[in-house]
Amino acid sequence: MKITSTSCICPVLVCLCFVQRCYGTTHHGSIRGTRNQTKHIEGETEVHHRPKRGWVWNQFFVLEEHMGPDPQYVGKLHSNSDKGDGSVKYILTGEGAGTIFIIDDTTGDIHSTKSLDREQKTHYVLHAQAIDRRTNKPLEPESEFIIKVQDINDNAPKFTDGPYIVTVPEMSDMGTSVLQVTATDADDPTYGNSARVVYSILQGQPYFSVDPKTGVIRTALHNMDREAREHYSVVIQAKDMAGQVGGLSGSTTVNITLTDVNDNPPRFPQKHYQLYVPESAQVGSAVGKIKANDADTGSNADMTYSIINGDGVGIFSISTDKETREGILSLKKPLNYEKKKSYTLNIEGANTHLDFRFSHLGPFKDATMLKIIVGDVDEPPLFSMPSYVMEVYENAKIGTVVGTVLAQDPDSANSLVRYFIDYNAEDDRFFNIDANTGTIKTTKVLDREETPWYNITVAASENDNPSLLSHVTVGIRVLDVNDNPPELAREYDIVVCENSKPGQVIHTISATDKDDFANGPRFNFFLDEHLSINPNFTLKDNEDNTASILTRRRRFSRTIQDVYYLPIMISDGGIPSLSSSSTLTIRVCACERDGRVRTCHAEAFLSSAGLSTGALIAILLCVVILLAIVVLFITLRRSKKEPLIISEEDVRENVVTYDDEGGGEEDTEAFDITALRNPSAAEELKYRRDIRPEVKLNRRHQTLSTLESIDVQEFIKQRLAEADLDPSVPPYDSLQTYAYEGQRSEAGSISSLDSATTQSDQDYQYLGDWGPEFKTLAELYGEIESERTT
Repeated sequence: MKITSTSCICPVLVCLCFVQRCYGTTHHGSIRGTRNQTKHIEGETEVHHRPKRGWVWNQFFVLEEHMGPDPQYVGKLHSNSDKGDGSVKYILTGEGAGTIFIIDDTTGDIHSTKSLDREQKTHYVLHAQAIDRRTNKPLEPESEFIIKVQDINDNAPKFTDGPYIVTVPEMSDMGTSVLQVTATDADDPTYGNSARVVYSILQGQPYFSVDPKTGVIRTALHNMDREAREHYSVVIQAKDMAGQVGGLSGSTTVNITLTDVNDNPPRFPQKHYQLYVPESAQVGSAVGKIKANDADTGSNADMTYSIINGDGVGIFSISTDKETREGILSLKKPLNYEKKKSYTLNIEGANTHLDFRFSHLGPFKDATMLKIIVGDVDEPPLFSMPSYVMEVYENAKIGTVVGTVLAQDPDSANSLVRYFIDYNAEDDRFFNIDANTGTIKTTKVLDREETPWYNITVAASENDNPSLLSHVTVGIRVLDVNDNPPELAREYDIVVCENSKPGQVIHTISATDKDDFANGPRFNFFLDEHLSINPNFTLKDNEDNTASILTRRRRFSRTIQDVYYLPIMISDGGIPSLSSSSTLTIRVCACERDGRVRTCHAEAFLSSAGLSTGALIAILLCVVILLAIVVLFITLRRSKKEPLIISEEDVRENVVTYDDEGGGEEDTEAFDITALRNPSAAEELKYRRDIRPEVKLNRRHQTLSTLESIDVQEFIKQRLAEADLDPSVPPYDSLQTYAYEGQRSEAGSISSLDSATTQSDQDYQYLGDWGPEFKTLAELYGEIESERTT
């Protein structure tokens, strides 16, 4: 079987099938086979071989983009079994079979029915088979072949990334690379020159050039100046077929911008400028602007301004506005038309960012001269000082002169000036000012201790133009005079221990003074000389503005006196010196051995006996309960109308226990001692215990006259035996206490119990000489003696 294909472009590509008596081999990429046969070799037996395929073909080719009215002939299939009688049927299957490619099943001719595009699909894989038309049995095995789409130049080159925007620095060297452009061609690069592209420049010469093979764009001129021309539009063309006639082409635009470099120095438009500034311009304010032009842009045009010389260097200053690149002229000191009417300044503007590659184009700075004309204006009065500080003594009389301010009209007219104090509505007006002279006086009496400093604002205006005002601050310091006496720094709680020793420091005091330091310390402490010498305490000046309180004697007793008062005097160091008196209160307290205060209150007497506060409360509570029980018991007995004392023989007197000293004659009023001294009299004197016995004084004297011969000790023993053996005693515990001091004491009795029954002629006037401790006893016996005399 053989296959024949034709092509209108390359007639060499004709595939012929032939039969060869040999084993199948590969030749030029085609398959060659033979029909089944038997070969006789001499000297060998006959060998039977497997039937071989007897048809060979190469790949088919079909032109793309066929536009003819008839189907395009592709090739022909032919089998050796085909005798031309129509018994062989050809079948075509695979990609595009029946739709794109059709076959004549009798002749084996293959045609393409559609226009093909190689850029969409480059080849098709199909399968061919020859069968017997009558039996539909295959005469040959199915074989695979390829139909390739033959490329033609139907695609122009394209710039996929265009248009382009690119920059290059100005003043670059010739041949500086700007950009590389690339065009792509969809045609087959392996077939002919359809995809071979060359580049050329259509627009942009003579400034730029392009490499025809690589597409690299470069500068074509030296020193391209951005200030002369900044933007360029370059058109690049790409053409296939190696640029030959008939090739397809595509183009793109490259927008090139020259970037700035610092190749232009700043320049002032003029060499001389003139500026008018009024003399009323405020210090620190901007009075004018000046600008130098720079053809560069961005940071290359940044510059700074400076004053390099001139007679106004100390009066004016210049700074740079970074946004507008202008020089801002400011006033450093006030102007005065009457003193100087004009100034001259030399101002320089210089670039801040220099490019040393272009230093030969410099210098990159420029200078100009500025003349400033000072304008005359009507100015407000000018004070002689920017602020004033004055002094006045406190307590000065109303109308005392504090000081004077002075303001003058700085203009040549020299108008008169009027003064006034600028008060707020809520301010107290302690001062006034003379409108014509500027003299400040007091309107109230000042107290330094209340307000030591005053700040007032004085305003001045011209008589001819009151709207022009100037102000000045006046500080008034109030000076101190010694008008406050010193006083104790605080209220002192001074304590002296009962066991204090003479000369012992019990407290240290200090003083304070409202006056200034010069009229206050140093303080002097002393006792009032007009008072008698205090026998208990004294005062010692420590000469450091403190004083110490010292004791004069040994031991203090709260029972005698628990509070002492010590008048003291304090003087200050002012001229003249002032003094004040104070009284210190000193309490007597019980202290520990180490000097710690134990207590200063009345309950300390009981505490010294070893009883705590809780114990005292418990004792008092028990006493109250016992009293309540006794009252209840007496009430119940009275309701039964029974006497408290059942036995008439029970002659028990009231026993009184006391702890106070020296009761004197008053001790006998609580009981009658005759029962103890005269047993026989006790039998006669049987009193009721529920009522107070009434005994006349004369009968008591009669009874006591017989006591000398009675043995009290025997009487006590008798009573004790009766109390132990008497079955009629009350049904409660009874405590009977008897005491016997003996007989015939050589010292005699020191008790005052006998004073009620004896007539003594003793004189008690000597008790008054024993001191204040026996003052109460002396007064008591003095009253008794007076009663006896009466």
